[in-house]
Amino acid sequence: MAKKRLLVLTGGGDCPGLNAVIRAIVKRSEQENDWEVLGSIEAYNGVLREPMELMLLDNKAVAGIHVKGGTIIKTTNKGGPLAWPIKKANGEIETVDRTDELIRKLQLQNFDAVISIGGDGSQKISQILYEKGLNIIGVPKTIDNDLSATDFTFGFETAVDIATDAVDKLVSTAESHNRVIILEVMGRNAGWIALNAAIAGGAEICLIPEIPYDIELVKEKLHERIIGGRGFAIIVIAEGAIPVGGDVIGQKSDDISYQNIRLGGAGIRLMNELKDSGYDQDMRVTILGHLQRGGIPNAFDRILATQFGVRAFEMVLEKKFGQMVSYRHPDIVSVSIKEAISKYNVIRKDSSLVKTARGIGVCLGNK
Repeated sequence: MAKKRLLVLTGGGDCPGLNAVIRAIVKRSEQENDWEVLGSIEAYNGVLREPMELMLLDNKAVAGIHVKGGTIIKTTNKGGPLAWPIKKANGEIETVDRTDELIRKLQLQNFDAVISIGGDGSQKISQILYEKGLNIIGVPKTIDNDLSATDFTFGFETAVDIATDAVDKLVSTAESHNRVIILEVMGRNAGWIALNAAIAGGAEICLIPEIPYDIELVKEKLHERIIGGRGFAIIVIAEGAIPVGGDVIGQKSDDISYQNIRLGGAGIRLMNELKDSGYDQDMRVTILGHLQRGGIPNAFDRILATQFGVRAFEMVLEKKFGQMVSYRHPDIVSVSIKEAISKYNVIRKDSSLVKTARGIGVCLGNK
């Protein structure tokens, strides 16, 4: 009797814990004896390319990968079935929708189900494919923790650890030189990484997208910390942070297949704003960048990713298609993908995390 076939893919930006999900799916499927699991290389690209690029995922392929960063089946945040780039005869690039072709190819390959591991953008694609009849399950993945349908996404806690470690290291050099050091971290339009790292690392100032900052209030806090040129301060700023009345710093990619605005430069802008306002203390900017995405997942993220992988496969068995795995402490549950992508998860201004930051004297750029 032919085995049932499951396709697994990782889409969007990489993050710690992806391999742990893949491993958990495979190890759980092995207990059923009648499933074959394959991975699509670089998200849906592996299916859409000719020849197709698929990888058999068995116990040998996933042995020990839970401790490794990245993803053994690769990932991409460019193109995809909704916006596949094609070069026209005149050399121009256009994008086409290949979702119907994708579903036909999966049917011809006798795939019974798909598990898509990805963030907001990837799960929007999952919802469209589900509405077109594809048996698909979503697994939430993002270091930004910006999916509202789950308490945490794997990769987030590791990113916070990395950002906190950066704060710890910057304290010693800032103190040695009587400097203000600005640390820019990822998060896009959510300040979860920034605020958690600021509290954990003891930063004096934290600027997040949810609370536009007043540069004069930032200066006031710095004057409290540094008197007569002596003293130091650490500012953690999210890449999506904005001044009152300002916009995010970013640029549209020249690559037509990359849809997101590339954020970056919030830290340098802040330093220039401080200088322009007359603040003359020695300042430096550190942009943590992709260091937050790489490396070994911490224990929390390995466990959460493993829980997600096991539950995702069990949802396939239960035919809970159109659903996404979710962590609702202390349980691993499921929610509809449609619900999962309907609301962006940002930090509420009245949240306990914000109250904690204010309670220990962290300046958030407003009153």
